[in-house]
Amino acid sequence: MRIVVLGGGTVGTSISELLCLHRHSVTVVDSDPDSARRINETLDVRALHGSASQSSVLFQAGVMGADLCLAVTGDDEVNMVAASMAKAMGAHRSAARVYAPVFRDLSTFDYQRHFKIDHLVSLEHLSAMELARGIRHPGSIAVENLARGNLEVQEFLLADKKSIVDVPLKNLGLPKNVRVGSISRDGATWIAGANDRLMADDRITLIGQRQDISEAKRKFRPAMGPKLSIVIAGGGETGYHLARALEGLRFTVVLLEADRQRSEFLAANLKHTTVVHSDASRRANLEEERVGSADVFVACLGDDENNIMAGVEAREIGAKTIMALVRRSDYGNVVAKLGIDHAVSPRDVLAKQVLGFLNAGALISKTRLGDGDISVLEIEVREGVEATEHVLAKLALPDQCLIAAVLQEGFARVPGADDRLHAGDTVIAMVADAAIDDALQVFGRNGR
Repeated sequence: MRIVVLGGGTVGTSISELLCLHRHSVTVVDSDPDSARRINETLDVRALHGSASQSSVLFQAGVMGADLCLAVTGDDEVNMVAASMAKAMGAHRSAARVYAPVFRDLSTFDYQRHFKIDHLVSLEHLSAMELARGIRHPGSIAVENLARGNLEVQEFLLADKKSIVDVPLKNLGLPKNVRVGSISRDGATWIAGANDRLMADDRITLIGQRQDISEAKRKFRPAMGPKLSIVIAGGGETGYHLARALEGLRFTVVLLEADRQRSEFLAANLKHTTVVHSDASRRANLEEERVGSADVFVACLGDDENNIMAGVEAREIGAKTIMALVRRSDYGNVVAKLGIDHAVSPRDVLAKQVLGFLNAGALISKTRLGDGDISVLEIEVREGVEATEHVLAKLALPDQCLIAAVLQEGFARVPGADDRLHAGDTVIAMVADAAIDDALQVFGRNGR
């Protein structure tokens, strides 16, 4: 594929190196001539010096025929403008990295839709969701760009409850906006059908909005035991997103933040999290806040060294599970030896996300669901394709394909059998890997 990367900093260089390893044709644009020169010398890419928000530079970079344009400079506004321009100039897909949460907050303004950008990617949110996945396992598999953040997939082990065992799914009375996506039993995983019956110890996935899933889970699980205590060190964007992902579920969350003004912001915006103005890089403060009694301690401070040291201190005073955000790849072999149970690398998380964008035709993104052979596909519905000709029940979709949700005009919903898809909709489908090609034929796989 032909890919244009706008921004040659740490993130842009990392992405470019990854894409080169996968044998894609990559052009990098950076406003710093020294960076452009360095990239040309060290990577098998074409690097240009210029501003990512100037049409002449984008034209020179070849965005007109690019399969994907990734805007990952250090400036949110430049990224959005550049990704929007690239899409308007002919790039098949475009994505912009953003830091400020306001750009992903649909309650105030839909920046993504306004600028016609395919993806707004927050490295901090992605990292937080990866940490949340580790904490909640087997809890939520959060997919950053699934229906633009409107939907969640949660996976869990089924309890032995007479009200649900050996009952067809269609008779369970689930909330309207929740679907059972897949069932795993005795080493096999398949897409759930209306007549499937659940058994004790099945592992199932639910897909829907978080509040609806929380209601549905009461049918499948016994009464919750004591809540797990989570201590998050660092209230930056990653710590903030992590607290939001965990609060109100089966966790009690304490967030330690050294900056008073930031602490006040966090306290005002996290309704079910205890925010403490405290420097988590100091052992005395960890002891004072009783971190030793925590079930999980997560270090999300500003740099790797502080995260590692805070994790080591928390381990020594008794915290049961230690997690840390570690940005430097060369620290990967060190952290486990220091007693950190799970380290998350923002680069690795972003790499996984970017590789999911490398699709042709109507396929927007593809994300593997857990460790099985089922993927979650985000598909664009285009004019004149077979998917718009019939109601869902009459579409020639393979058996192992579930239309789990539809995004229309910025709102996600779970469709019924008599619903019809329209051009401009985005479909969220859970598909067995062997059936992906057949499923995509209904959406005009080869069309651009």
